[in-house]
Amino acid sequence: MDFAIEKQNGLMRTGVIKTPHGVIETPAFVVAGTRAAVKALTVAEVATLGGQAILANTYHLLLQPGVDLIEKAGGLAQFMGFLGPTFTDSGGFQIMSLPKVRVTGEGVIFRSHIDGRELRMTPEISMEAQRKIGADIHMAFDLPVGYDGEADFAKTKHALTTTHAWALRCLEAHQGKSFAGQALYGVVQGGKFAELRKQSADFFAALPFFGYGIGSIYNAKEAEGLLKIMHQILPAERPRHLLGMGAEPVDLFVGVENGVDTFDCVAPTRQARNGALYTLDGRINIKNAKYREDFAPIDAECNCYCCKNYNRAYLRHLFQTGELLGLTLASIHNEYFVVQLVQKIRESIQNHTFFELKTSFLQRYYDKISS
Repeated sequence: MDFAIEKQNGLMRTGVIKTPHGVIETPAFVVAGTRAAVKALTVAEVATLGGQAILANTYHLLLQPGVDLIEKAGGLAQFMGFLGPTFTDSGGFQIMSLPKVRVTGEGVIFRSHIDGRELRMTPEISMEAQRKIGADIHMAFDLPVGYDGEADFAKTKHALTTTHAWALRCLEAHQGKSFAGQALYGVVQGGKFAELRKQSADFFAALPFFGYGIGSIYNAKEAEGLLKIMHQILPAERPRHLLGMGAEPVDLFVGVENGVDTFDCVAPTRQARNGALYTLDGRINIKNAKYREDFAPIDAECNCYCCKNYNRAYLRHLFQTGELLGLTLASIHNEYFVVQLVQKIRESIQNHTFFELKTSFLQRYYDKISS
């Protein structure tokens, strides 16, 4: 594993993460494959639309099909037939989103959303599960905030103290067992509080994590100042990943401008399944009646497989009739749109046109929101 910065301008930069399964040219949008599958897409389609890496979820894979099976299959990439790099998050956010979770000093006790059985997750269990899953990059088990509503300072500080204690245990587990070819990221927390974000960044900066995940940031307005604080502290030579953020194009611009190297988010395919499609002039709802006789592509300037071969009227027909092809074509389009937007952002950093791209793109996208 290796990370090298190619070009830097302030906090924003381009670089390359080298993994045993290939390289990731950053900034990059990592495609969400929560249960070792990208919703409605094959891994060949993910590669064709430009997806460089896929992120899966430890909580979900622990439940189904089980991490022992994935290990027997040769690891996540081999199991899902994907030739590129893979990530796993720790499952902490998903677990803490469940009802009646009990947090102890050792970890968390929760019930499976599938069959209700009681389960336990600790830093050591998370590390062992992620070792068996075998992703190139995995995250330390953390205690996110915001899972039960707006967290106050005291609750956020308690979560931060717990996250730091668990991070040390994750690091010890990672160093004490063979994680050949797997890199560990620490997860910087602190909620909406700049003081706590600074404390967390200081804590992680002193530890030998390969990189850093940034957790519990939910919108671009909140992100800008907090990311700047953290990334002025975290070692520049280590990669940074913004966890679960990228639903809106502005998230990507703000993230990159403030030091983010990679993103992941389920939004592109989730929105696609609901008929919400990105265009350069804002998001449209393809189910609307006005598209019944609209034979233009989803976006005339888009080069994805969907836009090059199909039109809005046909996509609307597929959604109206419940045809599965509609979900696939919409997902191809949305994932392509976001992946390629981050690629354009990468190119704009290299040729010194980032701010021109940011201004022109965001003005057009948000000033001409469609419906």
